[in-house]
Amino acid sequence: MPLTFTLDPSVDRALRDGILDLWTDVTDAGGAVGFVAPAAREEIRAELVKHFVAMAEGRVRLLVGHDEEGRVAATAFLAFNTHRLMTHWLWLYTVMVHPRHQGKGYGRDLLAAAADAARGFDGIGAIRLTCRGGLGLERFYESCGYKEVGRVPGAIRVAPGDDRDDVIMLLPLT
Repeated sequence: MPLTFTLDPSVDRALRDGILDLWTDVTDAGGAVGFVAPAAREEIRAELVKHFVAMAEGRVRLLVGHDEEGRVAATAFLAFNTHRLMTHWLWLYTVMVHPRHQGKGYGRDLLAAAADAARGFDGIGAIRLTCRGGLGLERFYESCGYKEVGRVPGAIRVAPGDDRDDVIMLLPLT
């Protein structure tokens, strides 16, 4: 059964806790979402609060996917650029699908919903994201229409002696 996507949902306790659980579970499953397993729930909570503050300030929009049971199953944050020469594209951050839903095509659905949402924003012609190298994420994003446009070798230090590339991907919306 497909996910139900909502752009800019009302943030209540259930949504907040659902995103926190999702982010923690994705991290613990080895997902490249800004943290390394085991998840430090309070660190993730602090980062989530930063996302909510940016949303309240109008700098970030939230796309959330709920499963058939109403649980938070996927998220992506769309962040607008504040630099006057770069307002024609936005960033896609914290792209997550719950591990229990991996392999069902929900990642593709999430990216398609994010692109659809971005097309509805005035003046946005592209989406950029970065991903951690070494996990095959580039191939997944490429299969969804993104193109690798840059790579910074060793920019992400997962652990001492385990540096990964920071891969920059672009999806033109026109």
